[in-house]
Amino acid sequence: MTVTLPTPDSPLKIGTRGSPLALAQAYETRTRLAQAFDLSEECFEIVVIKVTGDAIQDRPLKEIGGKGLFTREIEEDLLSGKIHIAVHSMKDMPTLQPDGLILDTYLPREDVRDAFVAHGLKDIASLAKGAVVGTSSLRRRAQLLHRRPDLQVVEFRGNVQTRLKKLADGVAECTFLAAAGLNRLGMSDVPATPVDPGDMLPAVAQGAIGIERRISDDNTAAMLAKIHDTSTGQRLAAERSFLLTLDGSCETPIAGLAELSGDVLSLRGEVLRPDGSQAISGSRRGPVSEGAGMGKDLAEELLAEAGDGFFDWH
Repeated sequence: MTVTLPTPDSPLKIGTRGSPLALAQAYETRTRLAQAFDLSEECFEIVVIKVTGDAIQDRPLKEIGGKGLFTREIEEDLLSGKIHIAVHSMKDMPTLQPDGLILDTYLPREDVRDAFVAHGLKDIASLAKGAVVGTSSLRRRAQLLHRRPDLQVVEFRGNVQTRLKKLADGVAECTFLAAAGLNRLGMSDVPATPVDPGDMLPAVAQGAIGIERRISDDNTAAMLAKIHDTSTGQRLAAERSFLLTLDGSCETPIAGLAELSGDVLSLRGEVLRPDGSQAISGSRRGPVSEGAGMGKDLAEELLAEAGDGFFDWH
């Protein structure tokens, strides 16, 4: 098909949250599209959309509605035509999209690891008994308490800058951030030490940027195809299938990571009780073409091993 390209007078509108990291991801999307079609950045307009999840900072996500709080208003503007595409951190995305929308474009994945952030300390083992750790992630909380039940975990909501300020103010001795976010923000001065995924399996889709569009918008689909990273899409197909089968909400501590070696995909997954008292993990390895099936199969195995009482916190 012949693609109608945006112009400065009729720009392609890119919807995003307003945090520094969200804006960095939108700018990366704009740059990749501009380069792919040899266009100026004036052919693209960044549209900042306020979302409910950013307005509420004092409560855990599970108490206020889960992942959809970071996407609802953006998706409403996408469906109404106010924007052409929406740029998301994939670890914040629900596994199912609203009718009429599709997520099928991914940028090259950044570092998948969590980063341990503290002044003068390098890892979890160096924390004193009873140390206070700040995190808003149910997954990280459960993983920490599984390894170190002596730790005190306090709520650390907010963007990267907000959480770093809380750390500087002494609210906690350490926190955890996604290494990808620090890299995208160019924050090399932050005292961060990446955590090996073998020690702390990351969130499903951590480090990946997804671009959502209207299913009916063929012109935008053709443009996005030029910047889609196939290997990231293959890895996320397995991870998000795993998450979907586990019914991954913000009430369930779930971790998962798919890695590629040629045409072979390796998937690791973990589900925990929120208090860290129990963790169940497993893995799969097979052809990349069977990634989604492996994700579903691994999730079903963990569900069977967990039994009826494992998810009784719901």
